[in-house]
Amino acid sequence: MHEYTSSARVWGLSCPGFPEEVSRARRWTRDILRGSPLAEDAELIVSELSANAILHTASGQASGSFHLALAVSSQVVALSVTDDGGTGTAPKVEHQGQEAEHGRGLGMVSVLAHRVVVHGSHGGYTVTAELITEVGPAGGHPC
Repeated sequence: MHEYTSSARVWGLSCPGFPEEVSRARRWTRDILRGSPLAEDAELIVSELSANAILHTASGQASGSFHLALAVSSQVVALSVTDDGGTGTAPKVEHQGQEAEHGRGLGMVSVLAHRVVVHGSHGGYTVTAELITEVGPAGGHPC
């Protein structure tokens, strides 16, 4: 492979911060990953991350939005949701009891995904969940 090329494909989608946009994000993910054994897990992850952005950040305010990125290679599917910020605390994985009504979503995402990474900036947070599609060569990198 040439050093400046990649077999990864990347898609992006920006959505207004309305609750009904979560279903749009799910459909978009399902359409891109149609036929993949990871499609259902990816759809669930995108749903949770999008809903969190709307519920817990400025993304859910009148002029708010959230942004999705989906990268697919032969080894990994990476799903990222970026919010509009407006909160002083970073998203974090919490393991709540079964009776808890809130706070279990990122825990569920961390169970489905191989890795969950949170990046913050002055403009908001990006939560990325990675699903491994196959094991690469020994010592190799997934991308």
